[in-house]
Amino acid sequence: MIYTAQIKVMPLKELLDPQGKAVMGGLQNLGLNAIQDVRIGKNISLQIEADSTEAAHQIAEEASKKLLANQVMEIFEITIS
Repeated sequence: MIYTAQIKVMPLKELLDPQGKAVMGGLQNLGLNAIQDVRIGKNISLQIEADSTEAAHQIAEEASKKLLANQVMEIFEITIS
């Protein structure tokens, strides 16, 4: 069966997000002062052939740990459908 894995990768909250800070400055320059914080991340979609949802999740997690996310600086969240 083919599963779709959506992987959301975001910088750790403890670390500075330079892209987010730049976007935040731009939004403030546009007068959008209600926005309090911006964090920029990645959204990755994988098509995975696996026997079960659990197997697809394991494959997506392995890909995330080995290549898609830098675990020193980023966290990731996986959704399988």
